[in-house]
Formats: sequence, structure tokens, C-alpha cells
Amino acid sequence: MHIEAFREYCIVKKGVTEGFPFGADVLVFKVMNKMFALTALDRLPPQVNLKCDPERAIELREAYDGHIIPGYHMSKHNWNTVFLQQVPEKLIRELIDHSYALIVAGLPKKTREDLENLE
Repeated sequence: MHIEAFREYCIVKKGVTEGFPFGADVLVFKVMNKMFALTALDRLPPQVNLKCDPERAIELREAYDGHIIPGYHMSKHNWNTVFLQQVPEKLIRELIDHSYALIVAGLPKKTREDLENLE
């Protein structure tokens, strides 16, 4: 998956905004102001950080040794760094969806209701 496809997949999700809170080279995607994905645009090969269930994170790291690693500059327990061009695109989409869902599930009830009511 190319970084442009990654961005396009993230930005169309409900309630998602993008920005550069960590500097001009780190693109961050948030749902209802909570981060679920980020990428350092200057890193080669292209890679992204995605939130992940801790048990699944370990399984993914073992199955994709060297291509999915503990989150770079993130909580190693809850975040993975995924190398976009070494992992199947279908899996990357699943991991983006998983990260988004984890963040939404952790939102306060009122915020989740606000998200549901967005058009």
C-alpha cells in the first residue's frame, strides 16, 4: 500500500480529521480528537503506527517478523509500526479498521453518540 492510499482509507472514516500536531512531517489521523493512526512522511520505507489489541499485536509481530514491530515512539504494548509495502494491503485495511474501532470503543458515551450522529 502506498502512503496516499493509506491516507485516503483513513480520511473517509466517520469523524476523522487529519493534522500535523508533531511537526510538518508527521501526519496524524484522529477520530473525535483521539489519535488512531500516524505516519512520519519522511520515513523510508513507508510505515505507519496503528493502535492494536495487545494480544493481537504480539501475534502480528510474530507472523510478520520485521514488517510489523512494536510502535515506534509509542506505547509498545498498544501500538504497532506497520511497514506499508511489506504487509498485504487487505491486512493493512483491517488493522486501520481495528485501530479506529479501538479508539471509538474507548470514547465517552456522549462522544460516541455525537460520532454516530455525524453525517
